[in-house]
Amino acid sequence: MPQISYENKKIFYRVEGKGRPVLLLHGFAEDGRIWDKQINALKASNLLIIPDLPGSGKSQMLDRPCTMKDYAEVVKAVAEEVIFKDQAEKEKQFCLIGHSMGGYITLAFAEKYPHLLNSFGLFHSSAFADTEEKKATRRKGIAFIEKNGTEAFLKTSIPNLFSAKTKNQKPEMISQLFEIARTISPEALIQYYDAMIQRPDRTAILRSFDKPVLFIIGKEDNAVPLQISLSQCYIPAISYVQILENSGHMGMWEETELSNSYLINFCQLSF
Repeated sequence: MPQISYENKKIFYRVEGKGRPVLLLHGFAEDGRIWDKQINALKASNLLIIPDLPGSGKSQMLDRPCTMKDYAEVVKAVAEEVIFKDQAEKEKQFCLIGHSMGGYITLAFAEKYPHLLNSFGLFHSSAFADTEEKKATRRKGIAFIEKNGTEAFLKTSIPNLFSAKTKNQKPEMISQLFEIARTISPEALIQYYDAMIQRPDRTAILRSFDKPVLFIIGKEDNAVPLQISLSQCYIPAISYVQILENSGHMGMWEETELSNSYLINFCQLSF
């Protein structure tokens, strides 16, 4: 895998396909492999850039507390390496799509660098800040990780990311996600949780961004419930809203073909 150095840490990413640049961001307790089922569908017409965020996959964790803005700077550094290689490409824009926490980073990126984006997408994600209840839940998660470690935490949390139908019919998906997530250190998971707790409301970004915004929503998503997702969809000037009827928080796996069709169509119209 190619890599860049960021604050003396190795940040790895993959590049697939050619054409319109699309950068895919994974979420909490994941790495770039969550997009594996999307690559073949998208790479014929798109240059796909799929990083492992600091602390996930092969990428090294940053040696300091981080915010979503900090992770957005890492994304910019990867984009500069792959998309903006020379002066002739400095005006090039790309599509940024983030899953869950990756959506929070996407919004932080759009806040600082809207001129670099021709569109962005929130895949099971939200522009709202955490409620006090959600912050308390995350703090409990931190305490659990500190006491019990990564694997014990994941065994309790990962099944809740899938719909009832998926858990009944495709239980192997739970095991597959566990195998990805178990490689992430407790310190990295805690760093992500702290960053999520701190993040501000970014609905103003949805309001000010005048280019297409995609929302992909899981009807059975426990992490970002349906009503919360729907309540943000009216804010952008140009919204594309897609609901996955049989998905929880992992629609790119749970309803792969439908998710791919939504992504393909959005990437075509937003360039």
